[in-house]
Amino acid sequence: MNRVAIVGASMTTFGERDAWVRELLAEAGDACLADAGIGGDELDHLYVSNMASGEFEGQTGVPNALAHDLNALGAYTARIDQTSSSGGAGIYAAWQSVASGASDLTMLVGGEKMTHRTTGEATDVIASLTHPVEYKHGVTLPSFAGLTARKYLDEYDAPRESLGKVAVKNHQNGVDNPHAQFRKEVDLETVLDSPVVADPLRLYDFCPITDGSAALLFCPEEVASEYTDDYVVVSGIGGATDTHVVHERADPTTMGGVVDSSEIAYEMSDLGPEDVDVAELHDMFTILEFLQSEDLGFFKKGEGWKAVEEGVTDRDGDLPINTSGGLKSKGHPLGASGVAQAYELYQQLLGEAGPRQVDCEVGLACNVGGFGNCVTTTILERP
Repeated sequence: MNRVAIVGASMTTFGERDAWVRELLAEAGDACLADAGIGGDELDHLYVSNMASGEFEGQTGVPNALAHDLNALGAYTARIDQTSSSGGAGIYAAWQSVASGASDLTMLVGGEKMTHRTTGEATDVIASLTHPVEYKHGVTLPSFAGLTARKYLDEYDAPRESLGKVAVKNHQNGVDNPHAQFRKEVDLETVLDSPVVADPLRLYDFCPITDGSAALLFCPEEVASEYTDDYVVVSGIGGATDTHVVHERADPTTMGGVVDSSEIAYEMSDLGPEDVDVAELHDMFTILEFLQSEDLGFFKKGEGWKAVEEGVTDRDGDLPINTSGGLKSKGHPLGASGVAQAYELYQQLLGEAGPRQVDCEVGLACNVGGFGNCVTTTILERP
């Protein structure tokens, strides 16, 4: 099995964009090709991570359209849909294509166009991933988040303010990310006074609806130096699923898919949570940053909130989390989010993150679909 390198990366500005998904994908794809100095006709495989272009804008067949736009007509193409973890699943597919020897050069482009739909329409598209039994009762992902947050706060004696501090931290990080949707700090008082969405969670505990795209270019590590001296390697990757019906889980504050996928990634990389220097977690809701930081083994169960309170996860802390601003501030265009997590780690590991740069050699990204229904964990390193 080939060891796989990432030799190019790009990301569009996230936020409310006039462009449609095809244009966003082409924008990120063109920038990624330019970053590596190659043409689209050199690609063997081209994958598109996208959850719902058909439902959001009536656009299907996006991989074929993108191959045309990037002059990659000879490449094998496929769309990767794994709900909001489509980006992570796309990384897995791209890694697998190169590791297996099926492709010598694979590009992954993730993207979504969502802001032209109302909040209700977008939420309904996303909620369609829930089990029919839960969906017909009107259960949405924010509902799960609110119920789980209440249980977590009660069970682990965590103050409500600790959730708000996740939002404050990630907004602070987003200020220094030129691609972030929100480049504006918020204080704790603003977070705690914002409108209730799903008690105890309020408006600032949720990520926004976003348009955007990101791209990565993969090749065997043995030939990476032919493209660039500055690259990273995928040293570990794992995917796993949890129950479709969330209320069947023994403990809703534990995401089995995060636990299982990270164990696979750690074993593959011969690393452990103690070796990770920087992490990008799927903070679609603030409570998810607590749950993932514990299920990944960074902190003991029920103590993720203490790490935030003590500044451990700050940019200058022992384990910076979501230096990009996270989904909370950077934005969450479903199919692009997992790819953009890896883009942030790529920049951090190459020392190209500018004012948000941290000292790091190992980065971990955790991309979650649904409410922990499906998960991909990826570990990147400098060679």
